[in-house]
Amino acid sequence: MAGDQGAARSPLIGVLSLQGDVREHLAALAAAGAAPTTVRRPDELAAVEGLVIPGGESTTMSKLAVLFGMLEPLRERVRAGMPVYGTCAGLILLAEKILDPRSGQETVGGIDMIVRRNAFGRQNESFEAAVEVAGVGPGPVDGVFIRAPWVESVGAGVEVLAEHGGHVVAVRQGNALATSFHPELTGDHRLHGFFTQMVRSAR
Repeated sequence: MAGDQGAARSPLIGVLSLQGDVREHLAALAAAGAAPTTVRRPDELAAVEGLVIPGGESTTMSKLAVLFGMLEPLRERVRAGMPVYGTCAGLILLAEKILDPRSGQETVGGIDMIVRRNAFGRQNESFEAAVEVAGVGPGPVDGVFIRAPWVESVGAGVEVLAEHGGHVVAVRQGNALATSFHPELTGDHRLHGFFTQMVRSAR
């Protein structure tokens, strides 16, 4: 009975709250059936079952992760198999390599991919598009692309979940999920539900 109750319990999922669109992810996770919380310190990271790394400015986020003593704890938990979902800047932080890194920019890693920053253009070239994401249906999700990266190449262990305009925009490797776009800025919470189920399955 206790095991059944544990499986049914809403998973505690953190949103890395150093910079970026934190509030929107918290709301989307709650709508998807998770118990969301902010994460800024290593002790808060240690308490969660999964983590969302939001969109924002990837260089700033990586420098703040170092400043707050979060970079190595993040790397350790991701290596240990904690479910993690990165959107836009979060996708960049989950990459093993960035083609065009800014000075001092580091990544958490976790997905065997090479990414290109701002690949779809700058702020004034932002757009929305319908994106078919494998495993998230029925029908496409509304992808909001804001200074969005794309995935240049992936390793053998990475599953490509979606492409747009001939470029990879959603991937998964084990317990790590990443999208170039921002699902939290729409009313469609299926990707957050997909990630919440990943966290449940990892228990």
